[in-house]
Amino acid sequence: MPVESVDFHFDVMCPWAYRTSLWMRTIRDQLGVAVNWRFFSLEEVNRAEGKKHPWEREWSYGWSMMRIGALLRRTDMTLLDAWYAQAGHALHVEGRKPHDPDVARALLGEIGLDPALVDAAIADPTTGDEVRAEHERVLALGGFGVPTIVFPGDRALYGPVVLDVPEGAAAVRLWELFTGWLEFPTVYEIKRPQSVADQRRIVEEFQPYVQGRDWVSIDRGKLIDIPQIEGDQR
Repeated sequence: MPVESVDFHFDVMCPWAYRTSLWMRTIRDQLGVAVNWRFFSLEEVNRAEGKKHPWEREWSYGWSMMRIGALLRRTDMTLLDAWYAQAGHALHVEGRKPHDPDVARALLGEIGLDPALVDAAIADPTTGDEVRAEHERVLALGGFGVPTIVFPGDRALYGPVVLDVPEGAAAVRLWELFTGWLEFPTVYEIKRPQSVADQRRIVEEFQPYVQGRDWVSIDRGKLIDIPQIEGDQR
């Protein structure tokens, strides 16, 4: 049965989720799959013992960007779509800092939205409640990071984690392979080893992100300093 809609859980902080989101937009445009943008906090899942939860801070990098998105989504999912696209491009392509409140305000203005929405989102505690609820949903499904894509029936898959974002027919073929996993619910992991050359290229490709980030990255056993999961704010 064709997939008609998915919930795509992301954190703006994650360079891998951003690239997967570009692919997901291609699938949406080519196959008509509706994308519901949802949240997951790398700051929280990687929080060091004794440090504040992101919702306990006046401003938290990824958490606050998602709270802005939560407020926009109440009006229209397309506004969250535009915000994620703009903030993600700013961080992961341009090396800007969308997690800085002043930059966030400027980015909203660039997509024709009121910069004051940044302050409105932070002043409304229920935006944080929405982010937290969606974060906890992924944890309840056994998730641990982003991108996590949840299909109807609460069937969740982590990934695909891509460096070169496929387009056209290649994007559709990856979708076919990815959704094929749903046929095998006890196949938990297939992972491609990264050579030294692979790791060097990842570092090179992610230089804008390295330039823009202001947080300490958490390395889950990888050999390079551009981790798949990051987000400890100090």
